[in-house]
Amino acid sequence: MGGSPILPAPTVAMAALMLLLVLLAPPVTVAKGSGLSVGFYKKLCPKAEKVVRRTVTKAFEKEPGTPADIIRLFFHDCFVRGCDASVLLESTPGSMAERDSKANNPSLDGFEVISDAKETLEKLCPQTVSCADILALAARDGAFLASGLDYAVPTGRRDGLVSKEAEVLPSVPHPDFNHSQLVENFTAKGFTAEEMVTLSGAHTIGTSHCSSFTDRLYNFSQGGALSTDPALPAAYAARLKEKCPPETAAQNDTTMVQLDDVTPFVMDNQYYKNLLDGTVALRSDVALMESPDSAALVELYAREPAEYWAKRFVAAMVKVSEMEVLTGGQGEIRLNCSKVN
Repeated sequence: MGGSPILPAPTVAMAALMLLLVLLAPPVTVAKGSGLSVGFYKKLCPKAEKVVRRTVTKAFEKEPGTPADIIRLFFHDCFVRGCDASVLLESTPGSMAERDSKANNPSLDGFEVISDAKETLEKLCPQTVSCADILALAARDGAFLASGLDYAVPTGRRDGLVSKEAEVLPSVPHPDFNHSQLVENFTAKGFTAEEMVTLSGAHTIGTSHCSSFTDRLYNFSQGGALSTDPALPAAYAARLKEKCPPETAAQNDTTMVQLDDVTPFVMDNQYYKNLLDGTVALRSDVALMESPDSAALVELYAREPAEYWAKRFVAAMVKVSEMEVLTGGQGEIRLNCSKVN
């Protein structure tokens, strides 16, 4: 994580918005047959959710980019093998794990936050709280810290035993996807095109490595010549080029920029306003404007108060958290999130 300054205390207006979002948060509907339930640890480990929130909050106070890190880590876990914490497993000799895929390394972060929470919970309730549940709860807590939006998360997941680097790229959306490819990716996972646009709003916080979009700055093909994507406003393209010179196109380059440089640490609807202005770096974000239906939803989210999008984002996040979960006697409860027992 970078060395960003600690955020100032919320303003009165922000505090009011946070309260409104909490009050408006929709009730959680748990998918039938998922094996999950809200309050799963109420008797097994009563302080589990408080421990996770306290750990995420402590990390957030040091690094305001923590919510984005955790939400992305959660998403990349669930889109590969379901929400089983397979993304947390480290590679072993002869077996490359998900976290070492080029889609995840070096861009994924937040592993240490989950490990810290797990370490505390193992002392409090040995081999009881799964790493998969810790990650799902931490993603919720990240959203809370970045927006004030609080919601219940169904728990009861168990941890997977397998993590394969080769399964990542075919499973997660790529930063250069067009609209059709995005829809194909999300529908294959059980999501509607509307939910795809809603979940994309997570890009209202977080960063991107320059290598994910330098083609738009220097290698955009137009009439046989390579230039800058004309869809990028000139002033915005100039700012990106200043931060991301040509050499940052290398896969292992660690140079990053904020996805939303207007309100970079606040989960709101600014992402959708940026889309309308063209001030988004990733090709996959611009792709949302390629379909009339998706573009109309972008315009709606940009126009309405932030809580209009936030309520729908909560429902979509809960749906993500239920993807292909392991429950009951499946999988295991890891003692250490980075390796199987």
